Amino acid sequence: MSTRPSPAYAARATGPATRVAVVDADGMGAFLPGALAREGVHSVLVRSDAPNPHLAIQPDRSDPSAPSGLSDRPARPPEVVHRGDLAATADALRRYGVDRVVAGAESGVLLADALSAALGTPGHGMSRPSARRDKYEMACAVRESGQDTAACLATDSADEVVAWARGHGRWPVVLKPLASAGTDNVLFCRSEAQLRAGVAVITAGRDRYGGRNRAVLVQEHLAGEEYFVNTVSSAGVHHVVEVWRYHKRPVGDRPMYDHEEPVPPDDPVVGALTAYTLRVLDALEIRNGAAHTEVITTGRGPVLVECAARHGGSHTPSVVSRFLGTDQLACLARAVAHPEEAPLGRLPRYRPRAHLRYVTLRSPRAGGPLSAERFAPVRALGTFVEMALTMPEGTALPRTTDLASSPGHVYLGSADPVRVAADHRRLRALEHGDLYDGPRR
Repeated sequence: MSTRPSPAYAARATGPATRVAVVDADGMGAFLPGALAREGVHSVLVRSDAPNPHLAIQPDRSDPSAPSGLSDRPARPPEVVHRGDLAATADALRRYGVDRVVAGAESGVLLADALSAALGTPGHGMSRPSARRDKYEMACAVRESGQDTAACLATDSADEVVAWARGHGRWPVVLKPLASAGTDNVLFCRSEAQLRAGVAVITAGRDRYGGRNRAVLVQEHLAGEEYFVNTVSSAGVHHVVEVWRYHKRPVGDRPMYDHEEPVPPDDPVVGALTAYTLRVLDALEIRNGAAHTEVITTGRGPVLVECAARHGGSHTPSVVSRFLGTDQLACLARAVAHPEEAPLGRLPRYRPRAHLRYVTLRSPRAGGPLSAERFAPVRALGTFVEMALTMPEGTALPRTTDLASSPGHVYLGSADPVRVAADHRRLRALEHGDLYDGPRR
């Protein structure tokens, strides 16, 4: 599914890129240089001054989606370290001949925008770039465009948060940092006391990129099913790569991912969901690049949770392509190398080939040290496809309370959804046994 841009957001035509700067190629962004190389595009890595340490410290990953006969560990691209001087970093990229800049992770979104503007390369609209990171600014921009958003307030005052909640009149309400990611300090609060405690915790700490949380966002709790829509845009034309549904189970007062599954493109929910998402992209001036948009379908229609101006952060491209026929990084690389293909509707469309389930590992108690050998029973599950551990071998495991404290994730896949669901239950039973070798409390 693609859509042409509205006149208000029409972007100038773009030519094919030959050398792309990837800002913070961390996590799944580590696969982006390889995807670009397969389209004949060279990369330059840019290290921002505030990368996500939970991603940046991960070891390099080989890319199993590389075609046979090609090395899955090509020569590492040159790297430019940004030290706070935008002009100096832009000059360094000019010397490399960079003609596009993209974010490789959430920590690179604002710097990628600023570098693109400085270089004059195809990028996003710059009338309100902060709306692509600050969740309150994001909600304001989307609401001003005429789209429904969650009622919310940004403030550093616990008294103002409590007053807002009293006026809102419905519990629970959601409390979170203004500019973070994942489930970092996202709290469900059911009382004024919990709100005050939550404000104190958030404003006393830092986000996942080291920035001080100077304010909080308090937001209405949206009841409904939650989805994410991954897209690629070129010259203001948006292409829907895939739609997935989240399934969460709370841990204490925090929402926590349990599993997620792709939604077939002919599912009745997809039409309204994607139409709303594309209007959000226009409101945020996302014109050239990937986006990951989270939306809840409520009784009043789709409502935005948040939109990230970068690719999705956790799905392994080779697994997604195997089960869906394409993946977001491959589509992004294709759109960069051949920017005319999105407007012409030629980017690949996803078509689920079997049932796939992405299961977030959840340690129910402190355990460890983490050992890959202990996961042999998980690999023995009949529907096991792939597993990724996101903590180094030997880590003393914490109890899982958010994505940062999850040991990793597992893909389960089969033509039979009953088998997938049964192995999901077996996996959770293993976790409550001795999978993590933790003391029972």
